[in-house]
Amino acid sequence: MTESEERLWTYEAVEVGQRGVPSVASITAPDIAEFARVSQNPDPYYAVEGAPAMPTMLMTYAPLFRDQIAANNGFTAFEVSQTKRRQTPFTKCECRWFEPVRAGDEITSERWVHEKYERRGSRFVVFRVSATNQRGLRVGEYDYTCIFDYGLGQRSDAKAPRPAAQETAQPTSPERLRAVGPGEALVPLTVTETQESMDAKDAFRLFGERTVGSNIHTDEEFARSNIFGTTVNSGPATMAYVDQMLQRSFHPETLMHGGRLLMRAITPFRAHDVVTLTGQIDSRQGQGVRCSVRGTNQAGGLVCIAEADLERVDGPRS
Repeated sequence: MTESEERLWTYEAVEVGQRGVPSVASITAPDIAEFARVSQNPDPYYAVEGAPAMPTMLMTYAPLFRDQIAANNGFTAFEVSQTKRRQTPFTKCECRWFEPVRAGDEITSERWVHEKYERRGSRFVVFRVSATNQRGLRVGEYDYTCIFDYGLGQRSDAKAPRPAAQETAQPTSPERLRAVGPGEALVPLTVTETQESMDAKDAFRLFGERTVGSNIHTDEEFARSNIFGTTVNSGPATMAYVDQMLQRSFHPETLMHGGRLLMRAITPFRAHDVVTLTGQIDSRQGQGVRCSVRGTNQAGGLVCIAEADLERVDGPRS
């Protein structure tokens, strides 16, 4: 196949309102437990009968399917192109939750192009995915932003050698949240990413065959020539770590009833990186709490920043 025969879904071809095909996922207790496992979350809460799904499982039972949006509109996404395969990387995502999802639920999700814009010479596309359960209740939605084209000079350091680990002074961090009030430090989380952990997260899905290699970011062969110069984890994987970190201070369901999580990727989270997530409570109004989180790698580099709005917070997680 030649490039002229393949209608690539370029930024120019992307139109606001282009839609994908709705999908339906049946949720089981083993799915909920396995998602926690592949997200490196050892919390036994998710193995208890009747436990809800981790909030960030939203992006698994209601996947983006950007290649299917392209195909449904007569185009081929760059990630599956035979002639010009490349990444359109995650830059940020905002998830919003309205109801918990539990075993036995059937989740219908719809996806479409919500927005496109240019900033400092780079071009971005925002996808919206909305999820509804069998009772017609909206359980969650998210806005997922990808960069389709980098501006001149952007990502010039993407393939730079990874800096060596540095000895840095570590802030004193609590083993549990002491009180729910502005300025209180959240319980931190340190995560080590490996090729095996990235492959396990890549292979877990509720649609199609569970195999490694569908995610272009974790494809080791493709990584030799990609913009990052190595395999990196996905944005949703890092969001699951932020989700887990918040759960060390607050009950998981504080995100599920009107909660929100916005995360921006700053630098790639590569295999063998060790990232520590730290944060604090920024404000509180009644049972509503806003927190900020930042992820820093072993060299002191900023990997991600996030903010979260939690609801129905009646105290620290016991």
